[in-house]
Amino acid sequence: MKKKATSLRRRKKIRVLIADDSGLIRNTLACLCSLIPRVEVVGQAANGLEAIAAIRKLQPDVVTLDIRMPRMSGVEVLKAVKAEQLDCTVIILSVMTQEICLKKCLELGADHVFDKATEFEKALEVLRKL
Repeated sequence: MKKKATSLRRRKKIRVLIADDSGLIRNTLACLCSLIPRVEVVGQAANGLEAIAAIRKLQPDVVTLDIRMPRMSGVEVLKAVKAEQLDCTVIILSVMTQEICLKKCLELGADHVFDKATEFEKALEVLRKL
């Protein structure tokens, strides 16, 4: 984890992919990210299949994932990212934040898990600190 953080600090821009089935959430997060120096949104995905394809193609430094998405859930995307050893920080940003769901995402390798209804700012703070 330290190695990844160190390499991100050396880069000029932190490349972010936003995956959420809500266009409003994607656009809001993209706008907020544009206000953070060194953060560049390189792509957006409206479902899980688009997300995993974009992660493979764009190789972002950070991915924000909603848990509930059509065609492939955020949990399934997380599993694929880890199975394929794709090198990116994964931030789960979802309203599905029951304790069992949080624990499962962390066990599967998510770096951060936030409730997008109440902890949106915490996800942005992670991006600021990278």
